[in-house]
Amino acid sequence: MTRLQHFGWFLARGFGPHGWGHPYLRWNHRWTEPGLYQDSARTLEQAGFDLVIIEDAPSLGSAETIDLRVRHAFGGPKHDPLLLAPYLFAATQHLGVVPTVNPAASLPYTAARQFATLQHLSGHRLGLNVVTDTGSARHFSTAPQLGHDAAYDRAEEWLDGIRQLWRSWGDGALVVDEESGVYADGTKLDATPHRGEYFGFDGPLNAVPFTDGEPAIVSPGGSGRGLSFAGRNSDVQLALAPLDEASIRAYRGKIHAAAEAAGRAADDIKILFAIQPVLVSSPEEADRLVAASADPSDEALVAVARKQSSDLETDLTGLDLDRPLDRSIFGEHVSEGSIKRLVGAHDADAPLRTLLAAHARLGRLRDGSGFVGTADEFADRIEELGTWGNDGVLLWGDLHPVTVHRALDDLVPILRRRGILREEYVDGGLQANLRAF
Repeated sequence: MTRLQHFGWFLARGFGPHGWGHPYLRWNHRWTEPGLYQDSARTLEQAGFDLVIIEDAPSLGSAETIDLRVRHAFGGPKHDPLLLAPYLFAATQHLGVVPTVNPAASLPYTAARQFATLQHLSGHRLGLNVVTDTGSARHFSTAPQLGHDAAYDRAEEWLDGIRQLWRSWGDGALVVDEESGVYADGTKLDATPHRGEYFGFDGPLNAVPFTDGEPAIVSPGGSGRGLSFAGRNSDVQLALAPLDEASIRAYRGKIHAAAEAAGRAADDIKILFAIQPVLVSSPEEADRLVAASADPSDEALVAVARKQSSDLETDLTGLDLDRPLDRSIFGEHVSEGSIKRLVGAHDADAPLRTLLAAHARLGRLRDGSGFVGTADEFADRIEELGTWGNDGVLLWGDLHPVTVHRALDDLVPILRRRGILREEYVDGGLQANLRAF
């Protein structure tokens, strides 16, 4: 049965050189200025999207891969998405804005105060995409780099501390009584002493309580520890998985089990699968694109290797294409989920050429082999996901006006005619709209 789903946009390049490497660079938008992002945010709001998530990596990577990451602007430069957020809030009224934040980059008290400020300024539309990237640790201290699970432990303590500070104003602490002249009752503020494994601080927080809920927490982790973090903390899970019924249901089952293990309800978390469709004007054009990608050249494979190298912070470009991938080349900072996305369903002795070719080839929406198709075919796919209990999707791409309009101009009317995409927002900010259905 057709039902409303939640829609978001994952700004995959982050606050970086939008349009680079594409003909639409000649539209002459300046990626360092807010106008490009504000134009696109207004379009997403007009389309009824719940949120835009802004990817980020504070580091340009290891010494071995910096040139690889900046040469084609795959991994940098990137400016701070937290500072872009106010400009997007100013351009919209309902859209949630979710910058990526790293617990290693700021102390809990500073983070809690900054996030609280943005939550109030935005009308309670802030979200936080909490990542545990450890490759950037050297920029913040000289302490040894944490392993994968320990980084999640630190992130959990960091987020717990922030929430304690947000809640350090007890019931009745904020008085605002003009007649008596009393603004607040200091006896109802909690000192919030925290002495943990990774952080130590005292409260209370110098920011007033929220009226429409705390910032929404988003998480992307697919490992066992990442899923348990999501189950305990997240309002939205950024999901990457094969889009067949068995995989969708299995992934959702893991998230729901993690939520219930943490004492929460399964539907406390909205699970949004990230998809990057290639929408074209006709089935014939889709077939032509797929056929043209069937036998990728070595040049095309190297282009895929460059992007994968940036994502994995591991240089794949110098490896022998015809030898199996040696997984020992990946450091502890590389997530298992990222490696699995590269390897896919192939076995351990598959040559690197085979792995890269799988990413270079395109498939059809119509038969479930990929994401090339018409807007109607993509709507069919989203509707099918909904019949499997899915909460919604994240479209993946640049936040360039050309990219956004190419994806949405034909798609939005189709989704609305089918009753899949919201027509209006509810009051109460991002959390209220996530809970609306």
